[in-house]
Amino acid sequence: MMYTIIDVETTGNSNKLTEISIFKHDGTQIVDEFTSLIDPEVLIPDYITALTGIDNGMVANAPTFSDIAQNILAFTEQCIFVAHNVNFDYNAIRNEFKAIGVDFNRKKLCTIRLGRKLIPGHRSYSLGKLCHALDIHIADRHRARGDAAATVVLFELLQAQEHAETVFQDFLRKSSKEATLPSHLPTEVFNNLPNAPGVYYFKNKKNKIIYVGKAKDIKKRVLSHFYSKTKKSLTMCRETADIDFALSGSELIALLMEDAAIKQHYPEYNQVAKRAPKRHAIFSYRDRKGILHIAYNTLKATPNPILILHSITDCRQEIEQLCSHFELCPKYCHLQETTGPCNHFKIHSCKGVCKAQEDVETYNERVLRAIESLATNKRDVVLKQKGRYDYEDAFIMIEKGTYLGYGFIDKTEQINTSEDLEVFLIRQQDNIDIQKIIRKALVDL
Repeated sequence: MMYTIIDVETTGNSNKLTEISIFKHDGTQIVDEFTSLIDPEVLIPDYITALTGIDNGMVANAPTFSDIAQNILAFTEQCIFVAHNVNFDYNAIRNEFKAIGVDFNRKKLCTIRLGRKLIPGHRSYSLGKLCHALDIHIADRHRARGDAAATVVLFELLQAQEHAETVFQDFLRKSSKEATLPSHLPTEVFNNLPNAPGVYYFKNKKNKIIYVGKAKDIKKRVLSHFYSKTKKSLTMCRETADIDFALSGSELIALLMEDAAIKQHYPEYNQVAKRAPKRHAIFSYRDRKGILHIAYNTLKATPNPILILHSITDCRQEIEQLCSHFELCPKYCHLQETTGPCNHFKIHSCKGVCKAQEDVETYNERVLRAIESLATNKRDVVLKQKGRYDYEDAFIMIEKGTYLGYGFIDKTEQINTSEDLEVFLIRQQDNIDIQKIIRKALVDL
């Protein structure tokens, strides 16, 4: 069996290669080497130069990746791709190949994951700290050849451990998740994740939450992040060293828990969900003909808002539903701007108020019923949900349209009124995101 033990240096955020070093190893010793600087065809940031010593002048006359791509393909052919934090090096190289229209696929082994399995108990498995602990000398730290040469010594040390052959074979099996899991994430952490609804928290090496997600099946959803090839997922997974979770019992409570956790921790990789949106609202007014209009605007510019929403799109969707359900006129619901009769591409339920074919009073009665239907969202509601375990139920409490929180309760408890539930209520903050979740849940009832 042949191995190629590889290290690359990159430009950082753009992840273009600046240097590559490959040692071909036959399982006993090094049999060949390929090392080269690479012109990334983008500027190298100062902080990368400070770390690696590689600057723009050094790579000015170096070959581009496309110049040496065939050499790398031939050198690694029918070899197992070995690296410390293998997914970083492998994906950096694979993305370079993808940019020139070449599909790069090799079996992988990660010396971090092998180290955790074969030489457990070290405080850190980063290359520098692990090599220091094992008395492995690194010449030219943060240069491709120096780091790759140190990884060769580490690889040979791992090969010499008891049960190494079995562990290597297990890691190479196609069904093994070892090559998929982030290098810094212990296998037992992933194995302990449940196949149940809830929220999960990706944490970095400093135990800081960097991502919060929700799922009907936590374990399955977490694994999907590791298979994802998007830049965000690759970067996030590379930083993940631990995963925590909390069961919810139902997907709806998981959604509520996720929103609360994102707003509490502001994780780096939850950019969209933690934004502070410009709020919009639905309102009504009567025109000079006495016709009641349903309209929308920014919350700041809305007189007496009936319903506050995230965006113009949310407002239009809500009004479209009202328009169809109560047979209202798209023109007087501000779904189209026209001086003549309505002519909406999707809604054809207007009874003709815009053509003077329906009297205003009759039309306005339906508008009032539509407005009243929005106001019913401000009622007291207790939504019963499935509990986290067989012996419990869960609930969501809404008072006068305001979300109070959720709770879990043993099935043996005697509950006669909503006041009895308050003892078990886990109080939460209401917000516009929560209202959107709750509104959809009420519609789906």
